[in-house]
Amino acid sequence: MLDILAITGPIYLLIAAGYLTTRAGLFARADMRVFGKFVINLALPALLFNALSQRAVAEVLNPVFVAAYALGSLMAMALGVLWARRVAGKTLSASAFVGMGMSCSNSGFIGYPLVAQVFGPVNAGIGLALAMVVENFLLLPLALALADSDVPASAGAGRAARWRQALTQSARGLVRNPMIWGIAIGFAFSLLGWRLPVPAARAVDLLAAACAALSLFVIGGSLVGVATRGMARDVAAIAAGKLVLHPLAVLLCVWLLPPMARELQIAVVMFAAVPMLGIYPILAQKHGHDGPAAAAQMGTTVASFVTLNLLLWFLR
Repeated sequence: MLDILAITGPIYLLIAAGYLTTRAGLFARADMRVFGKFVINLALPALLFNALSQRAVAEVLNPVFVAAYALGSLMAMALGVLWARRVAGKTLSASAFVGMGMSCSNSGFIGYPLVAQVFGPVNAGIGLALAMVVENFLLLPLALALADSDVPASAGAGRAARWRQALTQSARGLVRNPMIWGIAIGFAFSLLGWRLPVPAARAVDLLAAACAALSLFVIGGSLVGVATRGMARDVAAIAAGKLVLHPLAVLLCVWLLPPMARELQIAVVMFAAVPMLGIYPILAQKHGHDGPAAAAQMGTTVASFVTLNLLLWFLR
């Protein structure tokens, strides 16, 4: 068990450092948004570019990994929406964010550092790129379109129009997403066999190296001031869905689909087992669900210390 704690310990120590320094006033909670912008707009795209551009396309593209992650995530999202609608009696928009919380992982800020501890930064970067393709092209547009389509059943035409509008907005967001550009340019360099000049390559390396530690620090600092009172049932349900149901669904798909390398089998389950994406409360804010989303993120992040250690013990 000590060897497993040696993997997860640094991750949660950095999260704790972000929380404690922000709680002590060394940083403001608003500073975490600035650090987060640096990670999302510079460090993560550099990391994704490095991971993809330095490998042959045949080594990077793995349709079984993508299929397992996509199908398992869709199963978790569907079950989350179904629970929220049928059991908890929530609106469609609230149910969409429950489904999002159970199926959309924080692949860049927690998933990558965790997988990198086990399989190294290059393999983790490839898994991150494939997971982000699924999340950004499938899961997030679907959940947001579902939330935006929350209109009375009689307004069928309005619902269809809202679906189209939501999907159009998601497509525009993808075009402006620096991480998608990092993936696309990395694939282009890999396909064409290009290499950056040495000074530029070293600058990209420095940006990529800043990603893991700073992203974990941001997660910790962002948890300061989050209240969870009166939301125990929703927090417990979303945390259980994200930390248990999602990885189990992906693991089931890994068993049913054609075999792939053992490292990739473990990595895809690990990416599914981490807490939800860092901007989860921000996305929920538009529909007035940011309070429950922030509480769920807080509870899930704390509970993941136990579940991730148990997962690594099981997988080993």
